[in-house]
Amino acid sequence: MFFRNLTLFRFPTSLDLSDFDSHLAECALKPVGPLELASRGFVSPIPPKGEGDDADAALSHRIGDAIWLSVGSEERLLPSAVVNDLLQKKLAELERKEGRRPGGRTRKRLKEDLVHELLPRAFVRPGRVDAILDLEHGICAVDTSSRKQAENVVAEIRNALGSFPALPLNAEVAPRAVLTGWIAGEPLPDGLSLGDECELRDAADNGAVVKCQRQELTGDEIGKHLESGKQVARLALTLDDHVAFVLGEDLVLRKFKLLDGAVDALESSERDDLRAELDARFALMAAELKRLFSVIEPALKLSKVD
Repeated sequence: MFFRNLTLFRFPTSLDLSDFDSHLAECALKPVGPLELASRGFVSPIPPKGEGDDADAALSHRIGDAIWLSVGSEERLLPSAVVNDLLQKKLAELERKEGRRPGGRTRKRLKEDLVHELLPRAFVRPGRVDAILDLEHGICAVDTSSRKQAENVVAEIRNALGSFPALPLNAEVAPRAVLTGWIAGEPLPDGLSLGDECELRDAADNGAVVKCQRQELTGDEIGKHLESGKQVARLALTLDDHVAFVLGEDLVLRKFKLLDGAVDALESSERDDLRAELDARFALMAAELKRLFSVIEPALKLSKVD
């Protein structure tokens, strides 16, 4: 389980999660009903060993002060184009029979009847979003770059616990200014180095956007864009030889990847059990996330939640 994107939220480190699993169990994923569009709830982050083992039903997995949880979903696929096409046919048929065009109330009723008729036969698409709770730093890291999807995961945790005062990351300095300074020659935090990708934007709204990939970021070409007033909105970075990622001004970490320096030890270990492999991957992911956060937190002056 290696995350590919990280949308981060901050919660108080004093939060009591001693009875976490029992709360999650009350909000476990239930199969989507025949007349429901979607269902969402917690699922086991690690596949069970087999039937009848209560330990396998755990809806979270914890190593030290890091908790891995997964929010599963089932969504019925009912394209609006299909509903609207059938609705138009029914409306045309009704108009021929009655000699007049149906009104708004009739259209609404017919559409609702169609949805109720089609939903039980619609395909169900399963989904899953993983998250890590870092209790040491008070961080909830959700494996997505979609703010809406990440907030849905936080909402599920809040619904399970009754209270989960988690807020999106907030920097006390302008992230654009920090990222731009790093390309312009200001010293980077210890361990961080520039990658080969960035996105530059004019300071004015609706201004020019320049996206660079496989590019030397300290060269003259990038320097000319900076001289013209463009600022860095996204920047590829590497932490030692362990983690590569693209940090955005929205504080979302995209294209997150563990490098050879981190995974070498993992690959050299012999594990013939899937659960043991996932357990080792989670431990590595959690450790690298902690290390990365300890570097970017002071650099961006990230606010804490009381």
